[in-house]
Amino acid sequence: MSPIESSASLIERIPQRPPFLFISRIAELGESEIVTEWDVDPAADFLRGHFPGTPLVPGVILIECALQAAAALLAGEAADRSGGSVQVVTKVEEARFKRMVRPGETVRCRATLTERLGPARYFKAVLTVGEATAARLAFVVAAARPGSEA
Repeated sequence: MSPIESSASLIERIPQRPPFLFISRIAELGESEIVTEWDVDPAADFLRGHFPGTPLVPGVILIECALQAAAALLAGEAADRSGGSVQVVTKVEEARFKRMVRPGETVRCRATLTERLGPARYFKAVLTVGEATAARLAFVVAAARPGSEA
């Protein structure tokens, strides 16, 4: 894997935009693996209510961080290049949350493509803060055209 591009290139890879973008940069990019980093903004609106006085990144946001990493990895696939399709989640399993993530921390996500089966892409992801595992999960995504039934 090699170091990768600027945040401008990231925006070209996936359809998500702030305030729903949970990747700050792509650290490494390979054929079947990507490493992304997300600097958790202490001013993120979702932190105001989760939880007041002790803000924590919700687990579902950590899952979305992994899904966005997978979308960035798959951006070059033929199905996406044909125009108009986006990667949508079809299954999340084996999600385990090991460490709380707080405002101001950097989450590093390593998402590995483990299998291609028709339109489905199977992944495993590990999210860390420093040396500590924050979450790990397995999930499936598939290309879909916006406006179609998933």
